[in-house]
Amino acid sequence: MSAELDSSDASTMPSTGLSEILAPDLSVVFCGLNPALSAVRDGHNFSNPSNRFWRVLHLAGFTPRLLQADEERELLQYGCGLTSAVSRPTKSASELKRRDYLSAAPVLENKIRKFAPANLAFLGKAAYAAISLRADVEWGRQPETFAGAAVWLLPNPSGLNRAFTLTTLTEHYLELRLTL
Repeated sequence: MSAELDSSDASTMPSTGLSEILAPDLSVVFCGLNPALSAVRDGHNFSNPSNRFWRVLHLAGFTPRLLQADEERELLQYGCGLTSAVSRPTKSASELKRRDYLSAAPVLENKIRKFAPANLAFLGKAAYAAISLRADVEWGRQPETFAGAAVWLLPNPSGLNRAFTLTTLTEHYLELRLTL
């Protein structure tokens, strides 16, 4: 799937200037918790070398080759996009509180309605648990939708999240990819 952007379709996170990678009717939009300070500094999503996002996307078959952070816009060619639940950058997502996710939820909902992806994949449980008001959420596809998109919870690929090996991360992401 190829998606073209014009200036009316481009989306930028308001407080950071970090580009979101969005276009109408994508197969999946990956939703990080919030931008890392390193991503804002580098000007590209998931730019920290310890972050496993790009490797996991490739290993799970979302991209035919391993993309680098500065090639992030190529995701659109593969029907994928990127956004964040909260636009405020932090050193660690643990700095975010439930109220941050709740106050950011209307912006995220409007964005997802506007771009209408088939799937919205939250990277980590924190944002979706807060937004859905459900403390107990499991990995994988969720029973409800968000702004018309099927919801998936995937483990966060951050290098700080060592609870998941590269293999386990890939298995979770592959589960979503096999439904596209």
